[in-house]
Amino acid sequence: MNMPHLQPALRVENLGVRYGALVALDGVSWEVHAGELLGIIGQNGAGKSSCYDAVSALIPRSGKVFLHGKDISTVPAYHLAKLGIKRAFQQNAFFDQLSVRENMTAALGGTAGLGTSILKPLAARRRARELYREAGRRLTRFGLAEDCHDLRPHELSYGMQRMLSIVLAYGAGARVLLLDEPAAGLGGDDMAKLAALLCSLKGEGVALVVIEHHMDLIMSVADRIFVLNLGQPLACGNPADIQRDPRVLQAYLGNNA
Repeated sequence: MNMPHLQPALRVENLGVRYGALVALDGVSWEVHAGELLGIIGQNGAGKSSCYDAVSALIPRSGKVFLHGKDISTVPAYHLAKLGIKRAFQQNAFFDQLSVRENMTAALGGTAGLGTSILKPLAARRRARELYREAGRRLTRFGLAEDCHDLRPHELSYGMQRMLSIVLAYGAGARVLLLDEPAAGLGGDDMAKLAALLCSLKGEGVALVVIEHHMDLIMSVADRIFVLNLGQPLACGNPADIQRDPRVLQAYLGNNA
């Protein structure tokens, strides 16, 4: 739950993104606390993915990004995961020649250098066994039962592939987890499992930022909703307030009623 007296886990301040003459983001600021889920919604082209790419340092941007109060605006994208900022993309991406468990082992850092394997073979084998067991535990924790751990990712149902995408992004742990449309293509039981997982991660103190088009899902799991419209902030508040906001109803929610 959001605790206003504590420092945000992640705060972005006055983000701006331009693609030539096109202004994709302008003056975007938001924050998310540990144990809180911030939902980001907006019409197609509102700037949601550009916002994630800017936070993830994948594109040139103006503005600042803070992690637990520390300015990380100049940290390159490839160092953010070490700081605990993880991201799952909208499109699933796996090593399909590897099993589900092997994918998870790789995400946990399960690669030993040649020197370690040769000079310390017993330590390397022990480490491999530990990672193998931990990969299984982590997969099960994210809703992937043991009977699918030896399958290839393409052999999983689409709903299970989405769960696999999230657990691989989470890896060995995350302080902040950014999810881009995790419910895309899901329905029924898969949607319910995703909602339960998101609530469970919040309970563990993970700060979640979720781009989502499924209004029923995001309104049920989010603590606050941030609305983007044409690259600019439109509204931010709890789900009930957002659902009643006339600006949001006109610009976004009302168009889907």
